[in-house]
Amino acid sequence: MVEGDQPLNGAAFAIHSEIHNARPDVVAAAHAHSVYGKTWSTLGRLLDPITQDACQFYNDHGLFDDFTGVVYATEEGQRIAKALGHYKAVILRNHGLLTVGQSVDSAAWWFITMERSCQAQLMAEAAGKPIPIDKKHAMLTAEQTGTEYEGWLSFQPLWEKLQKEQPDFLD
Repeated sequence: MVEGDQPLNGAAFAIHSEIHNARPDVVAAAHAHSVYGKTWSTLGRLLDPITQDACQFYNDHGLFDDFTGVVYATEEGQRIAKALGHYKAVILRNHGLLTVGQSVDSAAWWFITMERSCQAQLMAEAAGKPIPIDKKHAMLTAEQTGTEYEGWLSFQPLWEKLQKEQPDFLD
């Protein structure tokens, strides 16, 4: 707790503190039980490179495939941090998504993009058999759009919109 006297979310602390312990390069971690991320997580699979946006996670996300309930122990947070490894994101089976970045902006952008990628893959698989992007072009796309800078840059229009529409949100 840096500031304030409100209750601390013990589960959030158990996860986030261990991610920061394991990854000194991480400035921010984003995690929520979003509808599409939560739904995708029940499949216990990584995302496939079926869209340009999904390629941002090509070979750059992990899977924590051992749901054991609400995370209150830091040992469980350590296991999640291990599944995250050096990646920018991890799918927490039967739980949701978690992304990290070297800025709040990039961590938020990766979360938004991963949520949308889960939605796209769920929709594509409901409609038929998606055609994946071949490995060579998935890797190239990841190199072009999956960088820390690109994550930060991609968030800037959302940040500007938020500041314009809600100028007092930081008050």
